[in-house]
Amino acid sequence: MVIYKNRFWGLVLFFIFIVSILPSYAQDKGHLLIIGGGERPGYVLKKFIELAGKENAKILIIPVASGEPDESGNILKKEFIENGCKNVDYIIVNKQNVDLQSNIEKLKGVTGIFFGGGDQSKLTDIFFKTDFLKKIKQIYTDGGVIGGTSAGTAVMSKIMITGNELINKDPEEIYIFIKKNNIETKEGFGFINNAIIDQHFVKRKRHNRLISIVLENPELPGIGIDEETAIIVNPDNTFEVIGENSVIVYDASSVKSIKLDKNGNLGADNIKLQILVQGDKYNLSSHQVFR
Repeated sequence: MVIYKNRFWGLVLFFIFIVSILPSYAQDKGHLLIIGGGERPGYVLKKFIELAGKENAKILIIPVASGEPDESGNILKKEFIENGCKNVDYIIVNKQNVDLQSNIEKLKGVTGIFFGGGDQSKLTDIFFKTDFLKKIKQIYTDGGVIGGTSAGTAVMSKIMITGNELINKDPEEIYIFIKKNNIETKEGFGFINNAIIDQHFVKRKRHNRLISIVLENPELPGIGIDEETAIIVNPDNTFEVIGENSVIVYDASSVKSIKLDKNGNLGADNIKLQILVQGDKYNLSSHQVFR
């Protein structure tokens, strides 16, 4: 009898040990599909539908970042239908009504959430500290897929680039230097906590702004997703590139010292640059490309 009790408690302790060493992302069972903006290739949307449950997918589009949310919602809905989704709709909410029960009810049974483009600050202003966002995060934890494009991409990381500059005020010459405290950030939705996401990246030449933020947060890689391109973030903390163009990763985690000159210019050496294309895979934990 003593032997069996010892075995029982041995198994209990072993189980507790295994749970304790599991990475934190193990609780997040869903996927993220994050598009860099621009045109949305049909096969990318088909992948979103597949991750959301194939023929059983129920997708809800959130187009409220747009200046024309109805138009944006209808366009995205049409694209999802054309690519095989039988159950898709969009919802328009504001800060005052977002948590109405009638709105939260629309999340029932949803397996995929897609945030449209526009102004990412509108998304955080509307959804922060709401039951609606909590429900979306529960959908993700329960195995659903969360995605977005443009502003809907920027909001995915905890450190969110707003698009505003704090030092440079010239709208004709944007992102013209790499200086400390120039690129404005806010707190995003935090579906990704271990990287910083940027969008429209190569097309709009946004290297300077992402490098600036990476040097201010060297422990976090910066992921610049180009237009017509996406990353699929898996539950095991890896992502794969899908789409027509490239994804740029800046990694300053091996930089020994980050310098700041008298003019506020940031300097560093040993910054790693990786250019990923369709099919390439990246481990967000080890900061390594793998195949």
